[in-house]
Amino acid sequence: MSRQGLRADSTQFTLEGKPFRILGGSVHYFRVPKPYWRDRLLQMKACGLNTLTTYVPWNLHEPERGTFDFHDQLDLKSYIRLAAEMGLWVILRPGPYICAEWDLGGLPSWLLQDKDMQLRTTYPGFVNAVNLYFDKLIPTVKPLMFEEGGPIIAVQVENEYGSYAKDEEYMPFIRNCLQSRGVNELLMTSDNWEGLKYGGVAGALKTINFQRLSVAAIQRLADVQPQKPLLVMEYWSGWFDVWGEHHHVFHAEDMLAVVSELLSRGVSINLYMFHGGTNFGFMNGALDFGTYKPQVTSYDYDAPLSEAGDCTMKYQLLRNLFSQYHSEPLPQVPSPQERRAYEPVVMQQHLSLWDSLQFTDKPHRSEKALNMENLPVNNNNGQSYGYTLYETTVTSGGALNSMNNIRDRALVFVEREYVGYLDCKTHKVTLPEAKGERMLSFLVENCGRVNYGKALNDQRKGIVGDIVLNRSPLRGFNIFCLEMKPCFIHRLTHTAQWKTDFRSLAVPGFVQARLNVDGSPRDTFIQMTGWGKGVVFVNGQNLGRYWFIGPQRFLYLPGHWLRSGENQIILFEEQRTNGKLVFTENADHGKTIDVYKLPFCTLL
Repeated sequence: MSRQGLRADSTQFTLEGKPFRILGGSVHYFRVPKPYWRDRLLQMKACGLNTLTTYVPWNLHEPERGTFDFHDQLDLKSYIRLAAEMGLWVILRPGPYICAEWDLGGLPSWLLQDKDMQLRTTYPGFVNAVNLYFDKLIPTVKPLMFEEGGPIIAVQVENEYGSYAKDEEYMPFIRNCLQSRGVNELLMTSDNWEGLKYGGVAGALKTINFQRLSVAAIQRLADVQPQKPLLVMEYWSGWFDVWGEHHHVFHAEDMLAVVSELLSRGVSINLYMFHGGTNFGFMNGALDFGTYKPQVTSYDYDAPLSEAGDCTMKYQLLRNLFSQYHSEPLPQVPSPQERRAYEPVVMQQHLSLWDSLQFTDKPHRSEKALNMENLPVNNNNGQSYGYTLYETTVTSGGALNSMNNIRDRALVFVEREYVGYLDCKTHKVTLPEAKGERMLSFLVENCGRVNYGKALNDQRKGIVGDIVLNRSPLRGFNIFCLEMKPCFIHRLTHTAQWKTDFRSLAVPGFVQARLNVDGSPRDTFIQMTGWGKGVVFVNGQNLGRYWFIGPQRFLYLPGHWLRSGENQIILFEEQRTNGKLVFTENADHGKTIDVYKLPFCTLL
């Protein structure tokens, strides 16, 4: 006789035929170094939660069309099995779109090579890609479903589609994608208040997402599906940050009051996030509701468990609350991770951007500038992330106008001397006059693709249209891809002729230092005060972006990415250098603002 999985046949969930309340928390395996998965899930169990929820990022699992990766950091099966070992149930949120403040909501950028692509619809190009992806993903996780003896008790159909709602046939398509591949567990959808009207699909339980206590929202959910259990799939325990604004906080007492009220009403809840982790590399997303706002590297989220895995006041308050819903004492809270403020290191070598170009792949010659996704690189899957350098020749100075075709930010050089920048707000730069041919260069950064809203189809990056000089469009480009993958960093390290005389230091460029670690490595934070804008690599691992405009003023460095003895640190710096790196035991999130006191629309 088969076990009875999660059911939503009345106003209360049942699991194995018994009443069950979901006390869930979101922890994304792709945002937490694999050696720390166990610690984070132990912390979850000790807090009194019984269910882990996680998204699945398509862009990481299929970085090139038809090339799949479910190993090491992306070993989803191991992560789910670990949850089962911890005694946690799992709600899987496989997308294909996940939002998550993640580049393009987790959709792979190679989808945008098709100029007619309509993401999150039944457009044939998207349908075909989803089918091939799910052909690989679903068989990977099916043995971990409840009916197979695994911990997965529910699967979410897409994500917040009610806020997109461009194709009424799309949600049934995704539901069928899951069911036709053998997913028989309870299906769910999740939407905010407004999206509830448009985001559901027949055969799936509707759930709601919010932060402020809204009895009306709970009642609306009850009204749209009477005699069903109520679940807040995303109770936002904090909020994310964008560059140039304050660090968002949500005070522990305010959060606790809402959670307490929800539980008293019999509502099930999932904390989004329980532990946020980090947008390592170039994976941060962005918002664009009239103004483009890229998100920061830290995904601390002001969550109950901090970016580095510390128990916060929220954690303690929630643990006390959740303990009241358990008949047995909760497990002991794991000991905190030890951290270390290493001695400052002085930058020892430097290499200009221009000297690094010989270590990139051969530049692509094109009469017109091409967006990065359509460059003939990565087995013709295009460039996904990082920087792209466009170079052409000009014979005059004058008025350079981007026509708002820079995505997202470009440093402009004449004869490799900096003359200005272009972005979504600054469209014009004046080039100095001179005789003869000169090299005009644009170092364009993809600062992160929008992850939420209706602009997903417009997320091509690089130079996406004509740039004009004195009203004439520029032509004849050499285009260099600077994705800064580990193989490129390795070539720089072992082959480039680095310089030691810092009187000749030129930016943009790379600077290098060595950190010596005595004994076992420990977590630390790199304090980025005094630096401008760029990216940090430690032993080849891309820690993510930093930017002096804040609010984030640090980068989290997991101890497992260090080794005893010598460690290599390389920075790519666009604007200005400090000359040294300082390490600290604590994060500096900059100035804060209470999201609970802000109109929700101001957060977008």
